[in-house]
Amino acid sequence: MKETVRAFGRIDILVTNAGGPPPGPFERWSDEDWQGAIDLGLMSAIRFCRAAIPHMKEQGGGRLILMTSSAVKQPIEDLILSNVSRAGVAALAKSLANELAKDHILVNNICPGFILTDRVQELATHQAVHQGISLQEVLKRQVRDILVGRIGEPEEVANLVSFLASSQGSYITGTTIQVDGGRLRGIF
Repeated sequence: MKETVRAFGRIDILVTNAGGPPPGPFERWSDEDWQGAIDLGLMSAIRFCRAAIPHMKEQGGGRLILMTSSAVKQPIEDLILSNVSRAGVAALAKSLANELAKDHILVNNICPGFILTDRVQELATHQAVHQGISLQEVLKRQVRDILVGRIGEPEEVANLVSFLASSQGSYITGTTIQVDGGRLRGIF
């Protein structure tokens, strides 16, 4: 943060994003595993927000965009560590939106679904090994649940980040927006 402020004189936009903890069932994880997942997914967002907010308040506003996962709306099987820590990020963003709107700091969550990233490849490979099927079969099954019929591209998430960070997103705060090609079917 200090280097960014030194180089650019301000911080207008903060996008938090963290990798995910390993897959596995509840009974597998120790306290240390839980703490590691919370440090990775939730505490990293808290620490970055804590560092950026004073600068944004001083300059009269900014944008906090927190990456979570579609798991905050529908937990993903075998990803309990991620499901729980990312739900904390969604709660953080909503709480910060409530606190910071008066300071012209807008706070939103983005919830990617299956986006063609290394993480999706890693999880699909884990599923393939665990289920004794090919990686292609796992990906085919995932696509079957996506209304648009394909896995998303990272640029499609970046487009939403750009929109929320722009002046066009100036009336949006406290939201949790999924980018998942219609995979989640719930109303909210």
